[in-house]
Formats: sequence, C-alpha cells, structure tokens
Amino acid sequence: MEFAYFTHVWGRENITVRERYDQLWQEVEAADRLGFDYAFSVEHHCTPEESWMPSPAVFCTGAALRTERIRVGPMGWVPPLRHPLHVVEEVATLDQLLGGRLEVGLASGVSDEPFRPFGADFANRKVLNRECADLLRTALTAEAPFDFDGPVHQLRDVSLSFRAEQRPHPPLWIPTTDRSTLRYLARTGGHTSSTMIVPRAAMGLVYRHYIDWWRQEGQRGLPRIGYWSLVHVAATDAEAEARAAQQVTDTFVHTLRYGSVRRSGTPAAPASRLSTPDILAGSHDFRFLMDQNLVFVGSPRTVAERIKEAAAEGCFNTLLGEFSFGDIAGDEAIGSMELFARDVVPLLADFTPYQPEQTDEPRVAVS
Repeated sequence: MEFAYFTHVWGRENITVRERYDQLWQEVEAADRLGFDYAFSVEHHCTPEESWMPSPAVFCTGAALRTERIRVGPMGWVPPLRHPLHVVEEVATLDQLLGGRLEVGLASGVSDEPFRPFGADFANRKVLNRECADLLRTALTAEAPFDFDGPVHQLRDVSLSFRAEQRPHPPLWIPTTDRSTLRYLARTGGHTSSTMIVPRAAMGLVYRHYIDWWRQEGQRGLPRIGYWSLVHVAATDAEAEARAAQQVTDTFVHTLRYGSVRRSGTPAAPASRLSTPDILAGSHDFRFLMDQNLVFVGSPRTVAERIKEAAAEGCFNTLLGEFSFGDIAGDEAIGSMELFARDVVPLLADFTPYQPEQTDEPRVAVS
C-alpha cells in the first residue's frame, strides 16, 4: 500500500488565513519528513465555511519550496472552470518546480454551487474533464506545435513554452466509480480514487473490473486506487476516540454538511449493506462511523487493522488520509501523523488488496 497526506485546508475560527497556511506548510513538511508517498489537496471555491484552498498551483508551489521527496498534487484541478490549456501550462510549470514529483488529479465536480459564480458548464463537466485529460496527453507529448480537436475546444498550431519534466507526462488521476470513465482510465493508464461516502462493497466490485480492464489493455504495473477518510492515531483506542469523536462528527455535519441527508428509503444494493444516503445520514453518529469502519481512529494496531479490512473490501491500495480536521491541527495533527508513519505504515506497506493476475497456463507441481 501507499499513503497520502490529504488536506482540504479547512478554515477555522479565530485564525487568520496566513496562520492556517502556516499550519498547512508545517504539516506538508512533516509528511515529507515522515515518508508519506503523496501530499494531496483540493480546488474549492467560494466556501468560507469549508475549504480555504482555491488554487492548486499555490498548494503545489508551497510544497515544492518546502519538500524534497514526497510526490505532490491536487486531487484535483476542476477543469470545467477554466480553459484546459491553462491547466496544461500549470501542470508543466509545477512539474518543473517539483523536479518531476507532480501528480495530476482532475475532478469534474459533484455540485453546481462552485460552478455558478464562474458561469461554468456544470451539465457538461464530465465531457470537459475528459477533454482536459486528452489535451494534457496531447500537449505534453508533442515534440512540435500541435493541433487538438476536442468536443468543446479546438486548438491549432500551439507550442508550449516548455514541457513537464516527467515523460511522457505526470501521472493522471480522475476520481470516479463510473464504469465508462474507469474503462477510459484503463485504456489510457490513468489512476482513480473515491471516498468513504461510497459503499465499499460496491466500490470494490467496480474497481476489480477496472484492474481487469487495466491488465487487458497491457498497462505496465498496477493502477493506483485512492480512498479518502479521516484518520487519527493515539497511543490507545480510548485516547484516540475521546479526542477525535466530536471533531469527526463536527467535520461531517457542520463543515461538509453531510448530516442534512436523510436515510435511504429503498433497500441497499445487493453488493452492499449501505447506500451513500445511509452513510451521509449516519455521519452525525461517531459510533455508526466506527461500527461501519468509515473513519480510521484508534491505536496504531487498530488503525492498521481497520485500513487493511477496508482496503480488502473496497479494493484500494492508496490511503488518502486527512489528519487535520476539526480543531486537530498543527502539532497535534503532526503527532498523529508521526504515530501513523512509525507504527501503522510498517504493518501495511507489504499488503495489497489486488488479486494476482489469472493466466490460462496450466499449473505444474514441482516436488
């Protein structure tokens, strides 16, 4: 497995924006020092009660100036909010600043709220997101001026000022559980991710198909599948739960506003005990979240066991862990990260939820 420090850079009361960003950079530096594989953030706009991160370029540049080895990226840019060539140029620039450590996440968006201030096209967001991915591959692999014919944008005789450091291009991620998008990612070598509000059994079913499609396309290695949730580690289960319980539910109910959703009135899908509305509606109840293994809170061994169980069910190999939430931030969040890196990661580093590739070759017993 691999492990990401993930941050929404949630706003907090009685703290300035500069102070909040100072906390962010301390946490990113710690993630680099502690051996986390990735540092990821978001692009959220006009959300004073939620995320204070409107610019992936700011996050990546700040991380580039403060880290040495960790791979960095947005999870992700929201291409429908801008011309896709802007994303291409930012990708090339940031990959150069990071010395070839950029990961590129492209998110189509789930709500029309952040689209409205920009007059952006929410209805066609998935088309625009995929078009941006296609343009990135076209532009960053072009040795000469290139043309591009997308469903929305057409470009002629374009030359980038410079290309990304990674060749042919930095790794691309599109968070999704949509089968057609996963087939596209398997065909193009792209990675994916999901979140704890998606029922894991159903998620695992579609992601196992994605791995099969990836292998059928002859892609090298294995795809990375991320899974986001809140994480808090302390010396004992009791200590971790006592500290994190209120912060977990406040984050889901007041920051993310999950608690306004009612429980589903229809039976859950056969592959899962819960639906997304069930998870959202139960997000105010810490015991529900723990009983359903939707957040990872506890001692190092407990957290490792919970993540392993979730990864096996949901078929993900990259944890996107949010350690800074509620009023757990700065040194306290870093303390949780230190315990995680020292005592949880070694228990999971060699674990994979992926089944070995099946072959048609007959097995030969050797005595």
